[in-house]
Amino acid sequence: MNRMNLPDLPHRAAVLGLLGVLVLTGAAGCSSAADSAPRTTADSAPRTAGARTSAPPSATGSSSATDVGWVQLMTPMNQQAVKLLTLAAERADEPRLRAFAVRLRAGQEAELDRLRPLLTRMGLPLTDVHAGHDMPGMVTERDLTAARAAEGPAFDRLVLAGIRDHLRQSAQVSRSEITAGGRADARELARALVTARETFLAELVRLPGAERALG
Repeated sequence: MNRMNLPDLPHRAAVLGLLGVLVLTGAAGCSSAADSAPRTTADSAPRTAGARTSAPPSATGSSSATDVGWVQLMTPMNQQAVKLLTLAAERADEPRLRAFAVRLRAGQEAELDRLRPLLTRMGLPLTDVHAGHDMPGMVTERDLTAARAAEGPAFDRLVLAGIRDHLRQSAQVSRSEITAGGRADARELARALVTARETFLAELVRLPGAERALG
């Protein structure tokens, strides 16, 4: 598994910058997420007096702090959404919601098939650096527990609200990547994610029960 080849400060700035976008839209952020960024070997290795020092080549190339924050947030957001969508595909009371969940889950998994290689190309860990933090738009373990305990229309309402929030917030963060990201491949993927989310959001609000569930 790759280790992160960036210092803590850019990662911290990226996460706080991206979450700042969400705060401006009225969502609560996770203030301690950057503290979980893994240290690099260069950060922790002792320096030998008199030894010749040279900076190792960066595994992230032209990655900006925004790129790092975006890909490390978007990956776990999709992973958690897939868990809720899997429940919805099996247990939703409304057949159209089940069909929607199947298609959206396939789309989220396809995005993960592009996000994970991007993490690798950037020299970042495949682990979730936001584990244990409640992030805006993230399907939490509490959400999943509540969904497993719900049945019928109550289950459908939980799914509709959770997936709506996921799609909205991940689209907002991806728009920030499009405008502020440094990597062309990350910006291209962010554009694809925004387009997909806008399409699925438009469909979600037309599903039976959505008006009541979403207000």
